[in-house]
Amino acid sequence: MNIRHATPKDAKAIATHLMLAMEDIVYVFIGEQNYDKAFSFLQHFAQLPANQYSYENCLVVEEQGEVVAVVNVYYGGQLSKLRLPIKTYIEEQYSVPFNPEDETSQGEWYIDTLGVHPNQQGKGVGSLLLNYLIEERVTKLQQTLGLLVDLDNPNAKRLYLKLGFKSVGEKTLAGKQMDHLQLRPL
Repeated sequence: MNIRHATPKDAKAIATHLMLAMEDIVYVFIGEQNYDKAFSFLQHFAQLPANQYSYENCLVVEEQGEVVAVVNVYYGGQLSKLRLPIKTYIEEQYSVPFNPEDETSQGEWYIDTLGVHPNQQGKGVGSLLLNYLIEERVTKLQQTLGLLVDLDNPNAKRLYLKLGFKSVGEKTLAGKQMDHLQLRPL
């Protein structure tokens, strides 16, 4: 398996994998439960620079030339700037007010979304990607990694805790209570 930075050509694969992890949240964002519209929304932004879901903020895992996982990660202090194009687009295209809670902030590199293709789940692909981020961000660059995990997803939380993340509180995102986890450098 190969981990690499995404490119605009990966937009469809990015949208596919982000939808696996955040489908319900995108529905809240666009104001309707329509998979095709939600997918198109993510694909639109995945191919563009300078936004929350941009290819610039994604790493992909490839196996035999096919993307099998994607992680979306960016500096939390940039959330407002990265979210502005999303807000403008949603309010103009979907006529929905866009004011989600801030899921991250200054001081952490935020793992926004991690999606693994269903036929690769349980094979360690997610752990591979997380360990890569831990090595690059926490170990080498001495930066804090943060993420939110749904309180209804104890398996994911167990994985994050096993990798060294610690609970630092709870946050609400799109109306759901989430556990805020961080992994800080030693």
